[in-house]
Amino acid sequence: MDRHKIFAGFPRRKYVASAENFYLLSGMDKHVATITLIGHDKAGVIARITQLLFQLGANIEAMEEQVTRGQFSMTLQASWTPARFDRPAIERGVKEAARDLAMEAKVHFAPVGPQRLAILVTKESHVLEGLLAKSPAALGAKPVVVIGNRPDLEPVARRSKLPFYHVPFLNRATAEEHVLKMLEKHEVDFIVLARFMKILSPNFVWRWKNKIINIHPSLLPAFPGANAYRQAYERGVKVVGVTAHFVTPNLDEGPIITQEVLRLKSNEALGSIVKRGQALETKCVLRAVRAYVTKRLDVHWGRVYS
Repeated sequence: MDRHKIFAGFPRRKYVASAENFYLLSGMDKHVATITLIGHDKAGVIARITQLLFQLGANIEAMEEQVTRGQFSMTLQASWTPARFDRPAIERGVKEAARDLAMEAKVHFAPVGPQRLAILVTKESHVLEGLLAKSPAALGAKPVVVIGNRPDLEPVARRSKLPFYHVPFLNRATAEEHVLKMLEKHEVDFIVLARFMKILSPNFVWRWKNKIINIHPSLLPAFPGANAYRQAYERGVKVVGVTAHFVTPNLDEGPIITQEVLRLKSNEALGSIVKRGQALETKCVLRAVRAYVTKRLDVHWGRVYS
């Protein structure tokens, strides 16, 4: 096992599409869970969790841990054969270990069926509309909730009969706590930031490591920030692009999943660049979601492999 590699999402599974949804083919030979542990750094944490999983009959497939300013975080993926899988015992064991270690733990089991998607938005609608225009079979996932730091896009969510929550980010810690509760309530498997214009704290990102996909209007890291198209326009670039990447505590520097590019026309106006760029953003994020749910993406030393 490579302790510096962690799988993004869950192992590849086969789906059968129908008019309404799609479901797992029979024959899954293992149950998979991702365990996240967060708290103050101390000795013996890794040994305690790995020993517990050994006792529970698990095979540890990947693990990644880090310490930042005394804060420890670990993401671990484990699997069980059907004969050894006991979900209540796993949840109880991890909960007890976390309590003894004075840490916060979460166990996320691979879903039986399409993965459940939460979409975070601000006011630009193009990426949200692109995601919601796809059926679960075409998208590869099922959108279950839209959360916005502004109320602008509630009508878009309602048209798709999705719950919408307005969570102002006046106080980031309070807002993130609210969002985390919403994600838990709706049993979310992964998140897409659909032009969500707020920075998520390490405290939030660690809990959803390699499960948050962001779309950025730049071939990172050339033009970071909110005004990438204007920066490209003002510098007279000939090719612009967009990047879908996993979110990390380092702004716009997460592992890259997919990228798309377009060539600018001679003397093209900024409005035209923005319009074409936004269409490219939607295309890129759709490709990233499909890659996430249909492939076994490995994140190894900051790079994504499929």
